[in-house]
This record gives sequence, C-alpha cells and structure tokens, in this order.
Amino acid sequence: MRLTFLGTGGYHPSERRHTACILLPDSGVVLDAGTGFFRVQERLQTDELDVFLTHAHLDHIVGITFFIVPVVRGDVKKVRIHGTADTIAACRDHLLAERLFPVDPPFEWCELPSRHMTLADGGTLAWHPLEHPGGAVGYRLNWPVQSLAYITDTTAPGDYLEFIRGVDVLIHECYFPDEMQEWAVKSGHSAASAVAQVARDADVGRLILVHTDPQSCADDPVGLSEMREIFPETHIAEDLQDLEF
Repeated sequence: MRLTFLGTGGYHPSERRHTACILLPDSGVVLDAGTGFFRVQERLQTDELDVFLTHAHLDHIVGITFFIVPVVRGDVKKVRIHGTADTIAACRDHLLAERLFPVDPPFEWCELPSRHMTLADGGTLAWHPLEHPGGAVGYRLNWPVQSLAYITDTTAPGDYLEFIRGVDVLIHECYFPDEMQEWAVKSGHSAASAVAQVARDADVGRLILVHTDPQSCADDPVGLSEMREIFPETHIAEDLQDLEF
C-alpha cells in the first residue's frame, strides 16, 4: 500500500509545507483537502476519488475548490466528498457560498454512515469522534494485511486509543513541542510527548507526524529525539514524501 503526503502542515501553508492532505493514489482515497489538495490530480491513479474530511476548518477543506478542472475535463469521472453532516453543511453553505465561490462543483456529498463503510478497493473505513473546537473525526482504514489510522486536530491522548490500537501506521498531528503543552490544550491540538505515548500505548507499528506548526520550517519543529525515547519508530512527514506500508 502506498501513501503520498501532499500537505503535512497545519493552519496555513508555508514555504516548506502545504496544509492537510494525504493521498492513497492507487486506491483513489484522500484524507483531508487542505491546500495540498491541488497536487492530487497529477498523482491519482484512479478515475474516481473519495475524499474523507476530518472537519470543516479551512486548512482541511479549502482544496475542494481546486478540483473543478479535472472533473470538467473528464480526467476524474466521479468525486465523492465524505464527512459528518455538520462538515458537509459547512462546505456547501459557506466555503461554496455563491459570493465566495460562484461555481457549484459536480461532486457527490456523502454523510458518513454509522461508523463503518467499505472502500472501492475492498478495504474498510471506520471513524471516531475527536475532541476539537467545532468537532472533528479520526479515521481508521483496514485491508487484509495492512492498517492505517489518521488522527488530527485533537489533543492527545483523547479517548481514541482502542480505535487505533495495533495499526501498522499511525498518522497523528503534532502541532506543538512539549514546552507549549498549555497551548495545545487551549487550541485543541497535540504536543510531542503525549503523541509518542499514544503510539506506544496503542502498540502501533510506525508513528508519522503531520500538522506541524507552519511558523517553524525547521527539520525538527517538535523534539523528535525526545519522542523517540518514548516511541522509537517516530518520523516527521514531509510534503511529497511517499510511504510504503
């Protein structure tokens, strides 16, 4: 299974990172549609696309407006946007309000079913509510021999430990270093050590960090060496990085 990280930062794009977007190119699945979403069309290997949104904050949905041309040209035959009822309403009523974006995209809007669904490639997807201002959800994707969880915009450790237990790859936000834990709690985001402890306690295979602070373009904005003392298989994702798992 192959993942491509198209946006690994939070809040706003920086010179190094676009905002939240992760593509499974061979499955036609995208997790979040931040500013990195413009990169999907050149890398997608299917003619249908399923986009799963975690919530409706702009850094996770603005890329929806970037995808009109591939559909109009016929490069992609169908685009389904999945999310909670509140997230879909926010996208349609506000992001795509006529005064902001006077085009009605030819997308299908799909409210998430009751916690489980089957993907086009035969895998399954489940979702779990997360604590975040305005609400958010995390996703778990399972295939016969691989599994993946995507947890962003929440404060670790939360109540999702059992939901992600044992996955091969945990993609988890890590906006703040430990010394800014207070701000993590105030803003509904996560600090470094708590994220590493989640990965350790959930017995995951690898921890991949995303949604880092865009004000830092450092190679290590969160304290990677300290995190690895808790969970050795901790890595920071970079835009345009591919990951096989």
